[in-house]
Amino acid sequence: MTDSSSASSLIIGGAASSPRAPLPTLPPLALYIHIPWCVRKCPYCDFNSHTASPVLPEQEYVDAMLADLDQDLHAVYGRELSSIFFGGGTPSLFSAEALGRLLEGVKQRIPFADDIEITLEANPGTFEQEKFVAYRKLGINRLSIGIQSFQQEKLKALGRIHNGDEAVRAAGMARQAGFDNFNLDLMHGLPDQSLDDALSDLRQAIELKPMHISWYQLTLEPNTVFWNQPPVLPEDDTLWDIQEAGQALLAEHGYAQYEVSAYAQPGRPARHNLNYWSFGDFIGIGAGAHGKLSHPDGRIVRTWKTRLPKDYLNPAKSFQAGEKALTNDEMPFEFLMNALRLTAGVESRLYPERTGLSLDTLAEGRREAEQSGLLQVEPSRLAATERGQLFLNDLLQQFLN
Repeated sequence: MTDSSSASSLIIGGAASSPRAPLPTLPPLALYIHIPWCVRKCPYCDFNSHTASPVLPEQEYVDAMLADLDQDLHAVYGRELSSIFFGGGTPSLFSAEALGRLLEGVKQRIPFADDIEITLEANPGTFEQEKFVAYRKLGINRLSIGIQSFQQEKLKALGRIHNGDEAVRAAGMARQAGFDNFNLDLMHGLPDQSLDDALSDLRQAIELKPMHISWYQLTLEPNTVFWNQPPVLPEDDTLWDIQEAGQALLAEHGYAQYEVSAYAQPGRPARHNLNYWSFGDFIGIGAGAHGKLSHPDGRIVRTWKTRLPKDYLNPAKSFQAGEKALTNDEMPFEFLMNALRLTAGVESRLYPERTGLSLDTLAEGRREAEQSGLLQVEPSRLAATERGQLFLNDLLQQFLN
């Protein structure tokens, strides 16, 4: 293994010229569970979500997800689950009984770590005190609440079904239900949003004292209503002012930025997401869920499941829509695309441990990125500079083969 200072003097023909070793240890294992139904599809959303019918097929969908999980058990290799994340859609549309049966079925198949983190995404409009007390009793110990804004005109522009008062009450209800660890999802750069508007939202979120805040800029994604009918968004100068002032406000209140759009109180980063960004493994079950699974022989395979709920529930169709084994040439970009989102980056040793490739395979791109001021010159870590975080796409281009 060669650190960056000595590797930079080597002529490397690319990752493909270096054999991939068997992985010394397999990464931690997580589970992502996708529940694809929402009360209403938001105009900015490009996730696999679908408007819910009055009665959801809870029983059938739980049965399908457990059968789906059975097909991925070959890649567990004796590991336990370090985290579970219920995403969507709006998973909190499902009853506690359905989620309980699913969690029990998962635990029968894969052991849970003693300190497992189990996160459930929820929207303020789906908050029911009794339901959330029941969720907590199931062992779900973290909520991620989709607030987006506390201001009625902004919520209306985003197509949200809750109002600001409901958003405030949701945080209180989460705490009353026994959740001492919850995240608030908040957007900035909203249609016609001023700096004062954005900071008002952020101050309101901080006042609710969540352990974690996801604060990210609205982007217009293909295949969304906003992409086809773009709203008027703030000018670049305003966006920059919002970003700088918001980060300062979060830091002032003890929320450390540990990822591009994630801020947490000490010791409270999202463990599920940390595993994802550090190239850990995760099984994905549910309609459209993605997974990434490592094998002891060095193979690393990305998987994706059948997208439409009606097809996923059709016993004549396969749960898995496709898979792709990562090649040596793809590995540097795949690893760094995640790891460099972390503000502190990762220890350099993690690259050979998680990919089976020598650090030499990063040498050329690493040298160029360091010289461009995008990557820190630090042999023991792979971490973007402040400039590199701002221009992450440019940084990652150095590692495309």
